[in-house]
Amino acid sequence: MNLIMSDRDINIVENRNTKYIDLSKLKINNCIGCFGCWTKTPGKCVIRDDAVKVYPYIAKSDKVLYVSRVKYGGYDSVFKTMVERAIPVQQAFIRIHNGETHHFQRNVKEKDATIIAYGNISDGEKKVFESLISRNAQNMNFKSYKILFIEDNMVETEVKKILEQWEK
Repeated sequence: MNLIMSDRDINIVENRNTKYIDLSKLKINNCIGCFGCWTKTPGKCVIRDDAVKVYPYIAKSDKVLYVSRVKYGGYDSVFKTMVERAIPVQQAFIRIHNGETHHFQRNVKEKDATIIAYGNISDGEKKVFESLISRNAQNMNFKSYKILFIEDNMVETEVKKILEQWEK
């Protein structure tokens, strides 16, 4: 399965292999840091909102396309909130991965990731964002990733190009 997760509406057509999620249309609360998803209800967030419908798609996808405006070198707030709320796909237990400590994944497929970072992004913000994605790749089970820095008006065009590549 492929997943497109975006912080804005994109005019695309889903197919049977691809799930598209527009985070801007969902009700996703901030993580409260209670760790209930690790202790009280393992693998399930205690907050009952739309995020609980999203993170299973993150876990079972083979390919992901994340689309986010870059703000101050990081994800825009709606995307960052979802990433933080996806912690139930990890377990509380620690392992050594590439010489670092990381959480065990909870039935999370390794994935090829493409991140479309859009907006008026300075060189400094690009460096910070590249570092963030590199760190996220360790925790999100990315076997490979690439980042595309583009202008706002090119988002739909780039998404469609990636969808065409996935279909080949």
